[in-house]
Amino acid sequence: MKERQIHITDADMERLRKLLDRMQVSNKDRAYLDDLEDELDRAVLVPADKVPPHTVTMNTRIRVKDLDSGKDMTIQLVFPSEADFEKGKISITAPIGTALIGYGVGDVVEWKVPAGIRRLKIEEILYQPESQGHAR
Repeated sequence: MKERQIHITDADMERLRKLLDRMQVSNKDRAYLDDLEDELDRAVLVPADKVPPHTVTMNTRIRVKDLDSGKDMTIQLVFPSEADFEKGKISITAPIGTALIGYGVGDVVEWKVPAGIRRLKIEEILYQPESQGHAR
């Protein structure tokens, strides 16, 4: 998997670090959280009002294409308490959520699953809170 430079808002960084500090998890889930922590460690911090509008931030809703199946999906990156797979709300602590944070339109995101590597291409940002003036 290629590493790209990712951008995370300072507010998202603060909330995600607090989330990681609070989570008590099993050893299996710890690996996923370690991946998120690694992503945060390498991210470039950006003030919310300066984040590029094509970047996936928390609560961003995006259209992606599964490069293996060809299927288009709409998903929203959310905090664990808001996750609802049936509604397309994917937790930042899920492997796919961790893989998406900080990437942008046109990027291909890869992550490991038991059957190998999954690949999604970010096709479009449908809603990004920061670009709409809705950042918390």
